[in-house]
Amino acid sequence: QLQLVESGGGLVQPGGSLRLSCAASGFTLENYVIGWFRQAPGKEREGISCISTIGRTNYADSVKGRFTISRDDAKNTVYLQMNTLKPEDTAVYYCVAGHYYSDYEIPPEGVFGSWGQGTQVTVSS
Repeated sequence: QLQLVESGGGLVQPGGSLRLSCAASGFTLENYVIGWFRQAPGKEREGISCISTIGRTNYADSVKGRFTISRDDAKNTVYLQMNTLKPEDTAVYYCVAGHYYSDYEIPPEGVFGSWGQGTQVTVSS
Protein backbone atom coordinates (compact mmCIF):
# COMPACT_ATOMS: atom_id res chain seq x y z
CA GLN A 1 0.00 0.00 0.00
CA LEU A 2 1.40 3.36 -1.05
CA GLN A 3 1.57 5.76 1.85
CA LEU A 4 2.94 9.27 2.31
CA VAL A 5 3.35 10.77 5.77
CA GLU A 6 4.09 14.45 6.29
CA SER A 7 5.70 15.85 9.42
CA GLY A 8 7.38 19.03 10.60
CA GLY A 9 4.46 21.40 10.65
CA GLY A 10 3.74 23.70 13.56
CA LEU A 11 3.45 27.25 14.76
CA VAL A 12 6.15 29.72 13.73
CA GLN A 13 6.51 33.48 13.86
CA PRO A 14 6.61 35.56 10.69
CA GLY A 15 10.09 35.50 9.23
CA GLY A 16 10.81 32.11 10.73
CA SER A 17 11.57 28.77 9.12
CA LEU A 18 10.21 25.24 9.10
CA ARG A 19 11.23 22.07 7.33
CA LEU A 20 8.51 19.68 6.28
CA SER A 21 9.28 16.04 5.63
CA CYS A 22 7.42 13.56 3.45
CA ALA A 23 8.26 9.95 4.15
CA ALA A 24 7.08 7.21 1.84
CA SER A 25 6.25 3.62 2.62
CA GLY A 26 5.16 0.86 0.33
CA PHE A 27 6.97 2.34 -2.66
CA THR A 28 10.26 3.91 -3.71
CA LEU A 29 10.08 7.69 -3.91
CA GLU A 30 12.93 7.94 -6.41
CA ASN A 31 10.62 6.59 -9.11
CA TYR A 32 8.04 9.33 -8.59
CA VAL A 33 7.57 13.03 -9.10
CA ILE A 34 6.88 14.47 -5.66
CA GLY A 35 4.96 17.65 -5.07
CA TRP A 36 3.73 19.83 -2.26
CA PHE A 37 0.27 21.37 -2.23
CA ARG A 38 -1.29 23.55 0.42
CA GLN A 39 -4.77 24.66 1.34
CA ALA A 40 -5.52 27.70 3.43
CA PRO A 41 -8.89 28.15 5.15
CA GLY A 42 -11.51 29.26 2.68
CA LYS A 43 -9.15 28.99 -0.28
CA GLU A 44 -8.57 26.52 -3.08
CA ARG A 45 -5.76 24.03 -2.84
CA GLU A 46 -2.58 25.39 -4.40
CA GLY A 47 0.36 23.49 -5.87
CA ILE A 48 3.53 25.14 -4.63
CA SER A 49 6.46 22.94 -5.58
CA CYS A 50 7.49 19.72 -7.21
CA ILE A 51 10.65 17.75 -7.85
CA SER A 52 11.27 15.35 -10.70
CA THR A 53 12.88 11.93 -10.52
CA ILE A 54 16.18 13.47 -11.62
CA GLY A 55 16.03 16.38 -9.21
CA ARG A 56 14.63 19.16 -11.37
CA THR A 57 12.50 21.53 -9.32
CA ASN A 58 9.71 23.99 -9.89
CA TYR A 59 7.99 26.48 -7.62
CA ALA A 60 4.89 28.60 -7.58
CA ASP A 61 5.55 32.33 -7.67
CA SER A 62 4.10 32.64 -4.18
CA VAL A 63 6.98 30.66 -2.66
CA LYS A 64 9.81 31.07 -5.17
CA GLY A 65 13.00 32.21 -3.49
CA ARG A 66 11.75 31.26 -0.02
CA PHE A 67 10.98 27.54 -0.25
CA THR A 68 13.31 24.75 -1.35
CA ILE A 69 12.26 21.21 -2.23
CA SER A 70 14.77 18.39 -2.04
CA ARG A 71 14.84 14.64 -1.97
CA ASP A 72 16.92 12.07 -0.13
CA ASP A 73 16.27 8.85 -1.97
CA ALA A 74 18.39 6.87 0.48
CA LYS A 75 15.92 7.85 3.21
CA ASN A 76 12.91 7.63 0.87
CA THR A 77 12.02 11.14 1.98
CA VAL A 78 11.32 14.49 0.36
CA TYR A 79 11.75 17.77 2.21
CA LEU A 80 10.33 21.25 1.89
CA GLN A 81 12.50 23.88 3.53
CA MET A 82 10.41 26.96 4.16
CA ASN A 83 12.17 30.22 5.01
CA THR A 84 10.99 33.78 5.55
CA LEU A 85 7.53 32.51 6.36
CA LYS A 86 4.58 34.88 6.10
CA PRO A 87 1.12 34.74 7.66
CA GLU A 88 -0.28 33.98 4.22
CA ASP A 89 1.71 30.73 4.22
CA THR A 90 -0.62 29.43 6.89
CA ALA A 91 -2.24 26.30 5.48
CA VAL A 92 -2.42 22.54 5.60
CA TYR A 93 0.48 21.21 3.54
CA TYR A 94 0.13 18.00 1.57
CA CYS A 95 2.78 15.79 0.02
CA VAL A 96 1.80 14.12 -3.26
CA ALA A 97 3.30 11.55 -5.62
CA GLY A 98 2.79 11.10 -9.34
CA HIS A 99 4.54 10.61 -12.65
CA TYR A 100 4.25 13.95 -14.44
CA TYR A 101 6.69 16.84 -14.16
CA SER A 102 6.90 20.16 -15.94
CA ASP A 103 9.44 22.97 -15.75
CA TYR A 104 6.69 25.44 -16.66
CA GLU A 105 3.94 24.79 -14.18
CA ILE A 106 3.10 22.89 -11.06
CA PRO A 107 1.00 19.99 -12.35
CA PRO A 108 -2.67 20.07 -11.36
CA GLU A 109 -3.62 18.01 -8.34
CA GLY A 110 -5.46 15.46 -10.44
CA VAL A 111 -2.15 14.30 -11.86
CA PHE A 112 -0.99 13.04 -8.48
CA GLY A 113 -2.42 9.71 -7.42
CA SER A 114 -1.06 9.47 -3.89
CA TRP A 115 -1.60 12.01 -1.12
CA GLY A 116 -0.48 12.32 2.46
CA GLN A 117 -2.81 13.27 5.28
CA GLY A 118 -1.44 16.80 5.56
CA THR A 119 0.41 18.78 8.19
CA GLN A 120 -0.68 22.14 9.59
CA VAL A 121 1.61 25.13 9.26
CA THR A 122 0.59 28.27 11.12
CA VAL A 123 2.55 31.50 10.77
CA SER A 124 1.53 33.97 13.43
CA SER A 125 2.98 36.27 16.04
